[in-house]
Amino acid sequence: MDNLAGQKTSLSIVTNLAVIFLVVIWMIPTVGLLVSSFRERAQISETGWWESLFPVEAAVRVRPSAAGAGMDGAYGVLTGNLFEGGTGSVSAFGLIGREPGAAKVGETYAWYEVTITEDGALDDERIEIAYPAGEEPQFPDTTADGLPITPGSGVLQRSLTVAENGDFTYIDEGEISRDPSIYVVTTQPPDFGLQNYQQILTSDGMDRAFINTLTVTVPATVIPILIAAFAAYALAWMEFPGKGWLVAAVVGLLVVPLQLALVPMLTLHNKIGIGQSFLGIWMAHTGFGLPLAVYLLRNYMIGLPRDIIESAKVDGATDFQVFTKIVLPLSFPALASFAIFQFLWTWNDLLVAKVFLPAGSDSWVMTVKIADDLLGSRGGDWGILAAAAFVSIAVPLLVFFFMQKYLVRGLLAGSVK
Repeated sequence: MDNLAGQKTSLSIVTNLAVIFLVVIWMIPTVGLLVSSFRERAQISETGWWESLFPVEAAVRVRPSAAGAGMDGAYGVLTGNLFEGGTGSVSAFGLIGREPGAAKVGETYAWYEVTITEDGALDDERIEIAYPAGEEPQFPDTTADGLPITPGSGVLQRSLTVAENGDFTYIDEGEISRDPSIYVVTTQPPDFGLQNYQQILTSDGMDRAFINTLTVTVPATVIPILIAAFAAYALAWMEFPGKGWLVAAVVGLLVVPLQLALVPMLTLHNKIGIGQSFLGIWMAHTGFGLPLAVYLLRNYMIGLPRDIIESAKVDGATDFQVFTKIVLPLSFPALASFAIFQFLWTWNDLLVAKVFLPAGSDSWVMTVKIADDLLGSRGGDWGILAAAAFVSIAVPLLVFFFMQKYLVRGLLAGSVK
């Protein structure tokens, strides 16, 4: 009574669960990029996207205006609120960026100049201490390097006291004429917005980069299809010496990394006068895409019914007529399948574009524009990077969804009889 109609076998259940698991695994990075593309840069640096709905404890620099500073003896004094009329909560603070949480709220963080003894000689050194606000500072017996401190030698250089609500008192030697830098660790609510997308879409030259990307992608997709279709038909249905060796060469070229050919091909382009140009990148993408195109189309064409082709030849059709009127229309799924792959590859390409296009901004494609102009030399702006990923995949997604029904049919070409 096993395997009754309508009953699912244990193997099918396992298969479905495996497919669901793989889909979820593939979706996690995409969801992470999508969430990060709407987050503020500082919050991305502090917490992962999975914590984006929770408050973020981040270190920020605040520069209160020195306009309200006064004098108290030999020291300048500045008081106010770090949030400038807003609301917030401070958990720690400091005076330098490498230690933004040097002291806790309710404490005074101060720099003192003290006298130390080193190799029997007296010298001055700055120490940093934190102590309860309103109380006298307690100096250690030695510095961080183990040098003894002379008792009672401390001279205040700078101090800062911050309350949890942001109220602060800043004291410095002499008159305070410049806005001080105060670093606070504060809890911020989740911050989502369209600022990353706005920066990308309103960037100077992005429209030209979009046109350049289309200029590269469309010919670099059409040219290899045209060449590969003729070659695939010849390798599938025409008899000539060395045919098997050519098929083996095509298969072998599939495993050659394109990075090995970048410099030799650019050298060849320079010798024949193409150089770094749109024609050069069209030829480069054509060369890199032809092995897969020929292999995919040949596998599909060789699986077409032999009776149809032989009947056409018996009726007097030439190879060109058979190819254009019978084989080519029947091979549309394979053509569409390769077109999707080639379009996605050329649209998202950065390496080949950097090598075969001029370095000027007038020739930048979108990937080069984003990498060189928006991300900077270090590429650390994750919000811009995530938003740029979704902006750049908009057109490939439209192409994929429009032609996805042909993708599987083309990929399975020649796998079964």
